[in-house]
Amino acid sequence: MKFHTVVEPPEPMRGLEVPAEVVEELGGGARPRVTITVNGHSWHSRVAIMRGRYLLGLSNANRRAAGVAVGDEVEVEVEVELDAEPPTLVEPADLARALAADPTAQAAYNRLSYTHRRRHILAVEGAKKPQTRARRIDQVLSTLRTGHSDAD
Repeated sequence: MKFHTVVEPPEPMRGLEVPAEVVEELGGGARPRVTITVNGHSWHSRVAIMRGRYLLGLSNANRRAAGVAVGDEVEVEVEVELDAEPPTLVEPADLARALAADPTAQAAYNRLSYTHRRRHILAVEGAKKPQTRARRIDQVLSTLRTGHSDAD
């Protein structure tokens, strides 16, 4: 499915507006997961609703890869297809081993939403030193066991 839109200016959200009829035609509800292709560059996302408008996020990396710029009065062609596959995450091996060794933490992790699992994975993967990585894994396990983060 194709339609034309304009690259949004930087505020309040960078992205592409999706006509309501396109969202309806996809048949995946108001916020369907989609695969977007702009100028031959594809990425996965989800339709967002902001101030009554349907929008697709367009990160700096995706803008560069697609050869479009924020704020440009450029018409872009976007191909949107319903992405029926649920999002998947792969835990780093050391985090997976630590979870497997702690049934309470593993059970709590299994109940988390995609977003919360991803937050824990990114925290572990973002560590540069082995000691930091080990400390972050311990923090994830502790948070999962108690159900409280240090930010609570």
